[in-house]
Amino acid sequence: MKKHVVMVCDHIHESGLEMLASQPDIEYINVADLPKDELLNVIGKADVAITRSSTEVNSAFLEAASNLKALVRAGVGVDNVDIDGCSKRGIIVMNVPTANTIAAVELTMAHMLACMRAFPYAHNHLKLDRVWKREKWYGYELKDKKLGIIGFGNIGSRVGKRAKTFEMDVITYDPYIDPSKATDLGVEYTTNFDDILACDIITIHTPKNQETIGMIGKKEIEKMKEGVVLINCARGGLYDEEALYEGLKSGKIRFAGLDVFVKEPATDNPLLDLDNVTVTPHLGANTYESQYKIATQAAQQALDAARGISYPNALNLPIRESEIPAFVKPYLELTQKIGFLAAQANKGAIKSIKIVGEGGIGEYIDSLATFATVGALKESLGETINYVNADFVAKERGIDIIKESSPTAGAYKSSVRLKLTTDKEVVEIAGTSFNEDVQRIVEINGFALDVEPKGRMILFKNTDVPGVIGDVGQILAKHHVNIADFRLGRDKTGLALAVIIVDNDVSEEVLRELDALEASIYVKYVIL
Repeated sequence: MKKHVVMVCDHIHESGLEMLASQPDIEYINVADLPKDELLNVIGKADVAITRSSTEVNSAFLEAASNLKALVRAGVGVDNVDIDGCSKRGIIVMNVPTANTIAAVELTMAHMLACMRAFPYAHNHLKLDRVWKREKWYGYELKDKKLGIIGFGNIGSRVGKRAKTFEMDVITYDPYIDPSKATDLGVEYTTNFDDILACDIITIHTPKNQETIGMIGKKEIEKMKEGVVLINCARGGLYDEEALYEGLKSGKIRFAGLDVFVKEPATDNPLLDLDNVTVTPHLGANTYESQYKIATQAAQQALDAARGISYPNALNLPIRESEIPAFVKPYLELTQKIGFLAAQANKGAIKSIKIVGEGGIGEYIDSLATFATVGALKESLGETINYVNADFVAKERGIDIIKESSPTAGAYKSSVRLKLTTDKEVVEIAGTSFNEDVQRIVEINGFALDVEPKGRMILFKNTDVPGVIGDVGQILAKHHVNIADFRLGRDKTGLALAVIIVDNDVSEEVLRELDALEASIYVKYVIL
């Protein structure tokens, strides 16, 4: 009997290696100590590979991995994995998203305590300098302090529970959860981000995406109270490091506890020069317990994938031309993009996702619904949402997935229509595909348009009066934002919707100025 080959490319806990080595139908090859350029010479033997952050799964790796059917990233982050490249080759990518949850939660609490008591500095003063000076190290208690938690998912919610046991006053900001998830734990829920900025301590636990990168910057720090403490054990770049440095140096931020940085290894980061920072070298997953769980879960996923049993925590859907009609693929991609666009335009706790397949594509309504759900939840969940767990996550969050098929598609041979309902509003978007590779959004909230689903978009709804386009152009020009395309839809009630595609990032200031125009009804900014 031919054995399945599982290749371990990076170091994992011995428990995972023992699991692989004990299987009679598995040929286990450990190449963790092999130089990465030499790895390319042997990866072609693998049916399944287990990697961590040290192995770049790029075009060279994929070209050499000619026999690879699945890849397990032993950890959460997949920044070093070319998921699109894997999908095109039919390689299923999986990660291990929850094994390090408790480790990250407890490290967050450790940084919080260390900052409040200046623990590392008091330790060094005694142990390294041999100075006994108690009066120098007065700290602060967690009790009765107000903790602001940005992101209330697996990790943020557990930090909140532990903070409550310290008798802290806890508030969370997460527009993508049902408020009851917080309030049921005795945690205050807010939709006003300024409520978080007014806290004594702020900790962040969000995915890293376009919305969250640099979400705490100079303006946000200016709004904080004097002596605030900031914690980041999530992802580097969620805090603007330059603004963080200035805030720490001025004393506006009394202390910061950091486990992650924009560029790692961070051995030359200016933040290390400050004496009011506690730092660790990305240790969020570095406990023996979490490493054991990561290794054993990764090994089990590799075994299941090698045997073709299941693909838990799959992050992609392999696309094989022989198994899917050529015209279907662009509609699946388009539906996911529409879901992502709708979630950015309609931020809030999602209540329902309705997907309608019109014409020939309607036969694939189940697949369309999966892609729509992944797109809609990607805005709030980032890399944790995937094609395998989408239905489960939606059900867990109380989101209704409504599927409809229609044999006719009006003016188009096939089209898809998505209706996203949140606790705030409803957004409805329709799209179609031409010639199997041209995707178009053809309607947004009843306004007929023709927009390529790509790039930075400003959605500007306004009363249809003279001078609006000129006013919009002047504001964008003033802020050096270049317009790449301008598409306008009008209705019979005197309203218009412009989709303005721009070349530059758009600041909150620009959006505020656009919204302040007399004709403005709403302004939204989305990125595809």
